[in-house]
Amino acid sequence: MNINEVLPEGFDSLEDALTPADFKEDALEEQQLFLTPWQMVARRFFRNKLAVAGLAVLLTMVFMCVILPIFYPYSETELFYRSKETGEQLRSSDSEQITNAVLSSLEAPSSEHIFGTNVLGQDEFARLMYGGRVSLIIGFAVVIVELIIGVILGGLAGYYRGAVDRIIMRLVEIISSVPTVPLWLIISMLMITLNVSPRYKIYYTMVVLGCVYWTSVARMVRGNIFTLREMEFIQAAEATGISTRRKIFSHLIPNTLPNLIVSATMDLGSVILLESTLSFLGVGVGVPYASWGNMVSEVSDNIVMQNYPALWIAPGLCILLTVLSFNFIGDGLRDATDPKMKDR
Repeated sequence: MNINEVLPEGFDSLEDALTPADFKEDALEEQQLFLTPWQMVARRFFRNKLAVAGLAVLLTMVFMCVILPIFYPYSETELFYRSKETGEQLRSSDSEQITNAVLSSLEAPSSEHIFGTNVLGQDEFARLMYGGRVSLIIGFAVVIVELIIGVILGGLAGYYRGAVDRIIMRLVEIISSVPTVPLWLIISMLMITLNVSPRYKIYYTMVVLGCVYWTSVARMVRGNIFTLREMEFIQAAEATGISTRRKIFSHLIPNTLPNLIVSATMDLGSVILLESTLSFLGVGVGVPYASWGNMVSEVSDNIVMQNYPALWIAPGLCILLTVLSFNFIGDGLRDATDPKMKDR
């Protein structure tokens, strides 16, 4: 007799028929518990609705600022004119025809220009995309610079302690005590004196920002290494005779990575906001090139603010959404990497 002919309905094998249902459920639950740390972090992160919404908004901004300009017909610096005779739109490349035309400035949103044009006759939507690209590049570049400097100096201070720690911490205190607004103004005046191109002026400022922002990262890494240095796995590593460099950068620094990711994410929003402020004050990207900050600064009087809201609402809203997105993502990563939050 074939055993499959006497099996109860709903079972494929004799083993399934003889195995208790509660045992199979427990085995399934036990199997689901074996997740890598990064898988658990990802699962907790995607349970946070605000963090997921922030990630979606950020990806949309990246698409708008990095991919969409490739297919958009206008650039950020291109000027537009209107023919006096026909009213036809002319581009700055039509040099022969613009002799009998006027600058197409402060035009309302239309099919030709989605967000209208600014005072100089430039397409506002093109400037919004290219300006966002500048702001995002600056944010990521500053965070990379601050992480490199902060991780190296904070790791050395936390591991060696003593004189090395005192020297690095005094340097941190000196840099933290420098007033920022006068510093940016001095840097701006230096770049004007050196005739730095408006296009590249913000990148010099970016390096300075990275050299100032690293102090908080160094403090955080130093504090974490103070704790990790006394743990059992570091003592076991020391017993194997590994080098000091490998001990710091292969064992201590990687264990501070969750905190570094959260700190970097939060700093991205702060740097973008600071870049917008600097550009608004004239320290950042100069005309005719765009950033979200100098786009907002184009609103120089009440007439423009009241009658042409597209000039300042769009870049202001982009700044707001991007900074909020980074903050939501940072909060989500902080909760996801915190072992105390595992039950939420």
